[in-house]
Formats: sequence, C-alpha cells, structure tokens
Amino acid sequence: METKADATRRRWYTELYVQVLFGIVAGVVVGWLAPHTGTSLGPLGDVFLKMIKMVIGLVIFCTVVAGIGGMSDLKKVGRVGAKALLYFEVLSTLALLMGAVAANIVRPGDGFNVDPASLDAAAVATYVGHAQANNAVSFLLGIVPTTVFDAFAKGEILPIVFISVLFGYVVSRLGERAKPVAVLVESTGQMVFGVISVLMRFAPIGAFGAMAYTIGRFGIGALRPLLGLVATFAVTGTIFVCIVLGAVSQWAGVNIFKLMRFLKEELLVTLGAASSDVALPSLMQKLEHLGCSKSVVGLVVPTGYVFNADGTSLYMTLAALFVAQAMNIHLTVLQQVAIFAVSMATSKGASGISGAGFIALVGTLSVIPSIPLSGMALILGIDRFMSAGRAIVNITGNAVATVVMSSIEGELDRDRMRLVLSGAHVEELASGSPGAVRAQVGAHAGGGHGSLQATPQI
Repeated sequence: METKADATRRRWYTELYVQVLFGIVAGVVVGWLAPHTGTSLGPLGDVFLKMIKMVIGLVIFCTVVAGIGGMSDLKKVGRVGAKALLYFEVLSTLALLMGAVAANIVRPGDGFNVDPASLDAAAVATYVGHAQANNAVSFLLGIVPTTVFDAFAKGEILPIVFISVLFGYVVSRLGERAKPVAVLVESTGQMVFGVISVLMRFAPIGAFGAMAYTIGRFGIGALRPLLGLVATFAVTGTIFVCIVLGAVSQWAGVNIFKLMRFLKEELLVTLGAASSDVALPSLMQKLEHLGCSKSVVGLVVPTGYVFNADGTSLYMTLAALFVAQAMNIHLTVLQQVAIFAVSMATSKGASGISGAGFIALVGTLSVIPSIPLSGMALILGIDRFMSAGRAIVNITGNAVATVVMSSIEGELDRDRMRLVLSGAHVEELASGSPGAVRAQVGAHAGGGHGSLQATPQI
C-alpha cells in the first residue's frame, strides 16, 4: 500500500504523462528550429510505434480469451457484441452528421478558388490504390485470416478478435478440461502487460521523435493556409467530445473530464504519435482497472478500434465538403447525402492502416465523380496534424463506449470507478465482477489526487 511518504517521494517529473508532454514540446521546438534534424528523428517515433504494435495481438488475444473463457453465459458474447455494434453505428453516424453540419455552417473552404488542373494528382495516387484495395468485399474477407499465425504476423485487429472469440468460446465450453489453458492465457496476459509497462517508458522518446518529424517535415507554416479547416475540426471535435460523449458518459454515471484526466497518459501518447494504436494495450488495462469487466473490455475496445472511429467519421464529411468548397464545386443536398452514406461504409473499410482517415476519405470521394480526387492534395500536407486530432477523438470515444457497455451489462464496479476517478489508490482487481473493489484512501484523505496507478504501473 502506498503511504503518504511514498507519494511525497514520487516527484512530479517521474509521472509518465509529464515526460510525454515534455517530449511533445521538445519535439515541436526541435522540428521548428532545426527542420532537417527534426525530420531525421522520425525513426524514434516509428520504432516506438512498432514496439507497441508487436504486442497488440497478444494483448487482444489474452484479454478476449480470458474474458470470454470465464463467462458462464455464452449468449452474452453475442448480446454484448450486437449492442456494441449498434452503439458504434449510432455514435459514428452522429460524428459524420456533425462534420457535415460544421462544414456547411463555417464553410472553411470558401475563398480558396482552386483550379483542379493546378493540383498534383500524383501526390494522392498511393492513397487511391489503398482505398481501392479496401472495399467492402475485401474488408469482409479480411475478417477471416489465412492462418491463425497470419493474423498475428500482420497485426490486423479484426482477424485477431475473430480468432480470440473462437478460442474463448471453446475454452468456456470445455470448462474444467480447458482450465490449464485458461491459466496459461491469464499468466501470459500478465507477462505481456509487464512488457508493455517497460515499453511505455520509451513513450516520451517516441513522442519527441514523432513530433519533431511532423514539424520538421511539414512545418507549422503548413497550417496557415488551411487554418480554417484545422480550427473547424478542432472546435467540432471538442464539441463532440464534451457534449455528445459527455452526455453519453454522464448517462452511464461518469464525468467525461474525470475520465479523460484518468486517461491522460494514453491521450498524450496518442497525440504525440498521431495514432491511437500505441495506446490500445494500456487503454484496455486502465479501463479494467477503472472497474469495467475484463470480458466487456476485451470485446468492446478492439472492435471499437475498427467500427467506432468517431474522430475519423467527423473528419471525413468535414474534409470532403471542404475540398468541394475550395474548388468552388456546388454540391446538392442529394450529393451530400451520398457522401454521408458512402462515408458510413468507408470509415470502417480502411481501419488499421497507416493514414486510415485519409485513405477512407479518398475512398469516399472516388465514388463522388463531381469532386476530383486531385483535390485531396490540398489537405495532404496537414493530414499528420489532423491525424492526431482524429486519434484523440477516436480513443476517447472507445473509452466512453466501454464504460457505457459495462454499465448496460451491469458489469461496471461503480464504487471502484468513483474511488479511482477521485484519485484514491485502488488495488488490482481480485476478479472481473462488480464489488471486487478494495481501496486504500488513507493517503488521499486530505483531498489530494495522488498517484493513479493501473497495475502494472505504466
């Protein structure tokens, strides 16, 4: 148990979120003052991202198998999955709608008067190829991997979830006969999270390298011509998180701002890397520590990364209408509805690919002939900045979704959640069921916020 003396000895600069914040600021400074040096630091961010991605498959497999394997009611898997998919579709649709409304009200593309012939269509050619390769059919076929090991080798989330659900189902059906396997999976999961706790110590270096590369490669000056689009997206995303997600989380009994403060390390790492993938393992760990059941976390978070990209959805309709406005292309209501409808499908089809939001947008515009694909070159230079904003909204949306699903299923330990969000140090869960909370609040009796630690500490 952490004492007051232990908390006092824990210096502020040892907190991971503080170190990541320093890394982000340092990266901005280096990229701004020494662009060439900043660009050369890109591999630091890439290596950190690869280190986290190499264990994501194991995290998902161990969490899902352990969660489903421990279920006595296997109908719950289908029930939770169906409710989650319905929730994802509703929230993603709201995000698409908000992006379209913001684009029509603010009209950030007005005044650009861009001639499509003057744009470099070759700049988006690579993304067009990716978009064409990720249609609905290939997406559905991609759910089932060629082999079990193929899914883990490629690191594709949805096939890994598919395999994990199958294994978890069989473990649950076999009962006592599968107990040695269940124990092995549980132990492996603990070991993997221990590895993650080590890897996350490199997050400040990864955030530093990624931010230095972004600023050095594209420059803050790249934002100036498109500041209206960036500002519109930032404001709309903030409104979506604070009002839409805030209302949903309040309904589930949690304050959105307290939840985001609890997930500050994950949010800052996501901001620095401009990708929510780096935070997936620790997000699952922290949500379980918060009081969400292991089974719900294992099902909702990985599938949410594919089907619940709220930030990407918001970006797609906003950016598509921006491109049309910048080229003085008038879109009818019917054409805007077509963009909206196509975006509902393409926002899922490119999930798990680097630059997924941009690829999904290319896929959307490729079926809207009135908007030349060359118009995507307008926003290609700032996509790295926009990607960071998309990732922040995406990870927040998935955290809220997990809390909501746990609440709906009656598997949210509210006493534990209240203590954790208030800043009390809470021991690791004794089980995945509500009522397992064991709190030590003596060190926080004075009202301080102390150290919020998920075990193992990250």
